[in-house]
Amino acid sequence: MSIVEKFMTMEYGPAPEDPREALAWLDRHGRRFGHSINGAWQAPAEETYFDTADPSTGEKLASVAQGTAADVDSAVKAARAALPAWQSLTPHARARYLYALARQVQKHSRWLAVLETLDNGKPIRESRDIDIPLVARHFYHHAGWPQLLEQEFPGYTACGVVGQIIPWNFPLLMLAWKIAPALATGNTVVLKPAEFTPLTALAFAHICQEVGLPAGVVNIVTGDGSTGEALVKHPGVDKIAFTGSTEVGRAIRKATAQSHKKLSLELGGKSPFIIFEDADLDSAVEGLVDGIWFNQGQVCCAGSRLLMQESIADKLIGKIQDRMNTLRIGPPLDKAIDIGAIVARVQLERIQRLVDLGVAEGATCWQPSIPVPSRGLYFPPTLLSNVHPSSVVAQQEIFGPVLAAMTFRTPREAVELANNTVYGLAACVWSESINVSLHVAAQLKAGVVWVNCTNLFDAACGFGGYRESGYGREGGREGLLEYLEPAWFKTAPAVHSTPLAVDQPLEQRADFGTPAIDRTVKLYIGGKQTRPDSGYSIAVHGADGRLLGEAPLGNRKDIRNAVEAARKAEGWGKATAHNRAQVLYYFAENLSQRGEEIAARISAVVGKKQAEAEVSLSIERIFSYAAWADKYDGAVHNPPFRNVALAMKEPIGTVGVICPVDAPLLGLLSLVLPAISMGNTVVAVPSEKYPLITGDLYQVFETSDLPDGVVNIVTGRAVELMKTLAEHDDVDAIWCFTDEASAVAVKTLSIGNLKQVFTNEGRVVNWFDVKQGEGRWFLDHSVQVKNIWVPYGE
Repeated sequence: MSIVEKFMTMEYGPAPEDPREALAWLDRHGRRFGHSINGAWQAPAEETYFDTADPSTGEKLASVAQGTAADVDSAVKAARAALPAWQSLTPHARARYLYALARQVQKHSRWLAVLETLDNGKPIRESRDIDIPLVARHFYHHAGWPQLLEQEFPGYTACGVVGQIIPWNFPLLMLAWKIAPALATGNTVVLKPAEFTPLTALAFAHICQEVGLPAGVVNIVTGDGSTGEALVKHPGVDKIAFTGSTEVGRAIRKATAQSHKKLSLELGGKSPFIIFEDADLDSAVEGLVDGIWFNQGQVCCAGSRLLMQESIADKLIGKIQDRMNTLRIGPPLDKAIDIGAIVARVQLERIQRLVDLGVAEGATCWQPSIPVPSRGLYFPPTLLSNVHPSSVVAQQEIFGPVLAAMTFRTPREAVELANNTVYGLAACVWSESINVSLHVAAQLKAGVVWVNCTNLFDAACGFGGYRESGYGREGGREGLLEYLEPAWFKTAPAVHSTPLAVDQPLEQRADFGTPAIDRTVKLYIGGKQTRPDSGYSIAVHGADGRLLGEAPLGNRKDIRNAVEAARKAEGWGKATAHNRAQVLYYFAENLSQRGEEIAARISAVVGKKQAEAEVSLSIERIFSYAAWADKYDGAVHNPPFRNVALAMKEPIGTVGVICPVDAPLLGLLSLVLPAISMGNTVVAVPSEKYPLITGDLYQVFETSDLPDGVVNIVTGRAVELMKTLAEHDDVDAIWCFTDEASAVAVKTLSIGNLKQVFTNEGRVVNWFDVKQGEGRWFLDHSVQVKNIWVPYGE
């Protein structure tokens, strides 16, 4: 037999990793763990434990404490008590603690990798070569931030006590993604690991003790969903950071709606893996293996939808099947294994159920003829072809080693198929044409796009989703902002709302001279003045009770029409930043021409002094956001790979805005301007105190080259219109700057499509103070960052 023949027939022998060190650590703890609270191990309040097992064998690894509300309360109190001392440390001291954690993770890297594989079932190669090095990278990267915060985020401060809930697919890595930025920005933490995989979080608690991290700064409370629920609802928590399913994300959003907790959600995905006919097919197949069979497909950004250009579909399917036949599935501690065990039986059953459903809906199922262990929780790599875009397996997240394949003909069709999902976490584009790749990447509704690569992550590059994949980012500069708030905002007083004057019947108007010509104000929708669908108006009174006029009483249909007009105007987001700036400057010019006239009308409601200030500051504010339009741009990250990551700040889409009551002109423009300067379209509900400002604004808009539908204004009862905007699935974000009850309402009512919410939490915002009423805080909420990874260099 020749050397070539021997090479081709050679089989991999077993290469088992030695688990003795990890098992010895478990034994030293008697295979039983309490919570880590205030720097020490603490037995659960109710002395209840549950087992965690090795999914590859079913063997019990340890018993772990079942956290209760009492345990969560103890941990939150410890974190609160530790907060002042942690924040009073010098930035350099905090940096040194983070650096020490990074070094200690490296020191214990093999032990942590083995423990992760035992508890999770993922191949040791992935734990050893990907997860643990990236854990250390996150702590190293964030060790650099404490000393830079004052320069890079002036006027911002830590949220306070942060509750964090992480999933079971990357237990230690998700911990690092959350704890590192939280500590770097001066927060203290209570973290709940997943019920299935708590061991490496407990090992990290051990590492925190080793480096002498101050007691209470990091607390680990284990348990099931009820423990997480107790953490979410605890009144002593200032922020919740959650990674997990979209369904649980909705529940958390609802549970936190009545609180002032800041919230970030990294949720599910159904990521497209797009391969064009000019792609290097062999490289694309290798990328696909990493994209869908990495960690048994138990990855939120897994490339689970294969979109193939029709001309190469048959050839590509053949190459994929050949490659699947070479995959090795087996004991995850074997270093020669590609696919390990599924984390739990309930997940294994879900995968099988969804595959069966896909076949019932017409998909063709193909699995390679490779041996699958009879012991343990395993599912073979699976290819479902002839999948219809509306099929369950093309729409629902399977979270397993299952690939759903379909074809497209043109780049436009590829984009339509890729965006045909409620999710928007990640995507891959494979093409030898950089023009095609970047043209498609720019149109994908996804927070991360990998070009000719897949599953690349770095601490310097943000990761997170669009739409029902959540909001907020992990990593990078934008990831730090999730743990910071404007310092003034944390101590701002509550809004004291006063009831508006009750409308007087129009026939009671006292008018004994020559009748005045009524000032007729209409709604402003799609660049046109329109009458309200209701056919009714509401009376608007001055501060002295005098009737100033009537404003249209908008209703649900008017809001729907306004949203439709805003959607049609989304080409505004594709206009150059320079062009958007020019329109805003023109708007300022025209507002200035009519300033005295507008101020005179507003003065009847807010007084002459405030009215003049509102007009003057509005013009300044327009200039500011015209300046920001082409300066608040993205970045090019240089991660430690052969890639650059283009961090592109993209508009969110259509934004509903509920304007503040007491500054009718300045409050409205302070919210609308940052949104449209970044390319969003807006449906605004103006102040009920003086909705007649609409008549002045639409006349200025119409003479300022603002495209139809970019700004739409619907007057009426704010509470009623707010409900329609919050519930509308074609609205991507809702901003509400009125009272606390309204803030609670928009957070609760907008759960359906998990639209982004930005509110004043019922606190006073001084719109006349540039530090509060203008700037980066509003711009940060006007964009979402898409990181496009592009191969670069040798």
